[in-house]
Amino acid sequence: MRLVIIGGVAAGLSAASRARRLDASLDITVLEKTPHISYGACGLPYYIEGQVRSLDQLKVYTPEFFARERRIQVRTKAEVIGISHGRRELTLSGGERVPYDKLVIATGARREMPAGENLFKLDTWADAERLQAFLQQRRPRRAAIVGGGYIGMEAAEALRTQGLAVEIYQRSGDLLKRQDAWLTGLVAKHLERCRVVVHWNYGGGLPDADLVIIAAGMKPNVKLAVDAGIEVGRTGALRVTERMETNLHGVYAAGDCAEAMHLVTGRAVWMPLGTTANKMGRVAGGAAAGARERFPGIVGTSIVRVCGLGVGLTGLSEAQARKEGFVPVSAQVAGLDKNRYFRGKAVHVSLTADRRTGRLLGGAVVGEENVAGRTNVIATALYQRMPVEDFAQLDLAYAPPFATVWDPLLVAAQQLDKLLH
Repeated sequence: MRLVIIGGVAAGLSAASRARRLDASLDITVLEKTPHISYGACGLPYYIEGQVRSLDQLKVYTPEFFARERRIQVRTKAEVIGISHGRRELTLSGGERVPYDKLVIATGARREMPAGENLFKLDTWADAERLQAFLQQRRPRRAAIVGGGYIGMEAAEALRTQGLAVEIYQRSGDLLKRQDAWLTGLVAKHLERCRVVVHWNYGGGLPDADLVIIAAGMKPNVKLAVDAGIEVGRTGALRVTERMETNLHGVYAAGDCAEAMHLVTGRAVWMPLGTTANKMGRVAGGAAAGARERFPGIVGTSIVRVCGLGVGLTGLSEAQARKEGFVPVSAQVAGLDKNRYFRGKAVHVSLTADRRTGRLLGGAVVGEENVAGRTNVIATALYQRMPVEDFAQLDLAYAPPFATVWDPLLVAAQQLDKLLH
């Protein structure tokens, strides 16, 4: 059986590797339109910052590795321009036809870019190469970033580290797409301390700066699939089952081009994250190989560093929960991440629950240390649909070098439980 996968980064190669582990007889081909495969795209801002010295450090595997170790043919510079599912055939940009029996679509996301010598995005290997060359050759002094999401925050830190004056232009009054005034206020104050200027409710157009990074307008890359008759869902991404199968039998989709089920709301969402892409790809590859695997969904967990400050998010904010039909209640606390005599640093925690059921709906953690760990505790509770009163009783680790007796998570949960009762 011939399994062909369109896309050779996170989801696509996870699908190929999983399929190979399950079925040694499969003929597996991965088609990637760029020259680069299997690299950590999430590390690109840190290459611009200087933390990663070479893009080669972001490489995970090469086409030669897949051929030698996993008997998977990975073809680079192989752009698919058409899918004919009736004939089980793909058309490449050079006119070549590639047959398949099962197909996995992992075409990722895309960002529309206006043309301009000083206009950049930071989504791919080529984007990072071009931006780094501009920084080295042109020595810009002022940078404008359009968009206050994850990429915008990471780009701001990278360029500030390189000594540029940075301004962020945000189309709303909200940062990180959280619709959370508490969170936006914390992050905005920190950006101000880092001498990053934020322009709110930006009306459009291109800012005047030496270089401009477009960090807004990301969309699922679905045109190829839609032209082949594959359905999109409510989010504009490809609709898939829990086995990652599309409406076309034997065609699967995974990664940033596909929807995922949100386990808090029970509705499909589009959240383009590397962790999700890898998990979805694994299930798609397993399903294509005949396994009865399933991807249950996500709770929307993410973390970003903003000029040294960690911001961890999971589940829903109060505003998001209200839009989804819950009756939300929130509590916010400020505390220390460990005891003061161990140089404890400030940590802020927000938790949101549903008044009707007492169920935890989401949370945010902002601080310098152990933000990921605390965010992951909340995410685990969301995955288990935990009530706030149970969350408040969690048996968390304590010792003075690592934590306080009453972790800020528990303090926030106790306050939230009082509001619920």
